[in-house]
Amino acid sequence: MKHYLALACALLTLAAGAQNVVQVSGILLTSDTSLQTIPNARLWISGRSTTTTSGDDGFFSITAVPGDSIRFRRLGFEDERLWVSDSLKGTSYLATVYMRWNSVELDEVTLYPWPRPEDLNRELLRMKIETTERDVALQNLAIQALKEKASQMGMSSNEMQRYIIQAQEQQLYNTGRFYGANGATAILGRLSNPFAWAQFFESLKKR
Repeated sequence: MKHYLALACALLTLAAGAQNVVQVSGILLTSDTSLQTIPNARLWISGRSTTTTSGDDGFFSITAVPGDSIRFRRLGFEDERLWVSDSLKGTSYLATVYMRWNSVELDEVTLYPWPRPEDLNRELLRMKIETTERDVALQNLAIQALKEKASQMGMSSNEMQRYIIQAQEQQLYNTGRFYGANGATAILGRLSNPFAWAQFFESLKKR
C-alpha cells in the first residue's frame, strides 16, 4: 500500500512539473488618448513570489503558467490584472496592458497675489522669523570654530576680522577689473605688480 501511495505522489509531482511555462511579454500604456508608456511598474503573479518591473520604455516580460493572474502596480495609477488563459497553447504570449490614472482630489486652495512686487517685498521684510535655541547654538559653534581657526593661523580675532574684510573688499574690487572689457590686461597687470606680491608674501608670514 505504501508503494502505491509513493507512486501516486510521484505521478502528481510529474504532472505538476509538466505544466506549460509561458513567457508573458508586452507593454504598459496609459488608458487615455495619449497612450504614454508606463516605466518602472511593479509586476507580480498572485500567490507566488515571482516579481519584476517594467523597463524605461514600458516593456515587461515575466514567466507564468496558464491560469496565473499577473498584477500590475505603479504610483499614480490604479492596479491592473492580466489573466493568463488556462487553455493557452504555446510558450509565449504578447499583451498590451492599459492602466488608468488614479486621480486624487485635494482640498481647495485660494491664492491671493499681491498687486505689485513692491508690496510683496515689503511684506517679506516685515516677517519676523523666530530664532530657536538650535539656531543660537549653531551660531555660537560657528563663531567658536572661526576663533579656533584664527588661533591656529597665529592671528587674533581682530586680525582675522580685518583680514576677512580686506579679502572681501579686494574681491569686490577685482570683480570689475578682472571681468570687464580689459579683464586680461588687468590680470596681467595684477600679476606684474610688485606691491601685490609683497602683500601676498607678508600674509604668508603672518600665518
